[in-house]
Amino acid sequence: MISLKTVSLVILSLILLSLAVSLAQATRQSAAAGEGWWSARKDSAGLAPDPQRYVNTAIIQVYAAPTYGWKGAVAVHPWIIFKREGEREYNRYEVISWGSGIKVRRNRNLPDGYWYGAKPRLLVQHTGPAAQAMIPDIEKAIASYPWPETYHAWPGPNSNTFIAHIGRNVPALKLDLPANAIGKDFRPLWKPIGLPPSGRGVQVSLLGVAGVTLGAEEGFEINVLGLNLGVEFMPPRLRLPFIGGIGGDNLQKEQPESGIKP
Repeated sequence: MISLKTVSLVILSLILLSLAVSLAQATRQSAAAGEGWWSARKDSAGLAPDPQRYVNTAIIQVYAAPTYGWKGAVAVHPWIIFKREGEREYNRYEVISWGSGIKVRRNRNLPDGYWYGAKPRLLVQHTGPAAQAMIPDIEKAIASYPWPETYHAWPGPNSNTFIAHIGRNVPALKLDLPANAIGKDFRPLWKPIGLPPSGRGVQVSLLGVAGVTLGAEEGFEINVLGLNLGVEFMPPRLRLPFIGGIGGDNLQKEQPESGIKP
């Protein structure tokens, strides 16, 4: 029989290993960024399908990339892009901390651009009629975001809180934010119980600082001081702080029949 001490040592080892890997990745990102954020790479990563080529196809994509600087060792910055059938350009929405006033920004960066030296990872993709039907709900979710003028890196609300809000309101998106999307579990004190970011399941969370999630995309996840650890079931995948997780790729959950390539 496996003892509690053994389980605790395994969990601690996984957390320390993920931290070490994340620190190495953050070091490489800092080197790629050059002299500072102003010179860091921000061009296209070549992940978004050409909107001119697919003008007659609705497309939705969600991305995440390590945040700039030291925060890139512990967290990611996500955003969503979409276009309707017949449109030749994407709309990109995200929450950005700097600047006064509204933190929800539209088209401030390229749809699939590097995030200050960090290459984004595609989390979710939907195309065709399914995407077309979701876009009005996504726009409503963006408009109803409860904290448009507030930003706190920890525990939230922040850029991950914003994308999680969209996922909760659009379950068809099948959003699966990684475990290192700090802020995705932020909930107001008066509403500690509700939907997880995937919009399907249940979550109990105290201001995103402590909680438990059981979700269709997230699997089972616990949150302690914003550090998340858990396991997804389909496909099997460990959810880890700092690096997000290891195992089956999230993109196995996207629409395989779309046939759309960047």
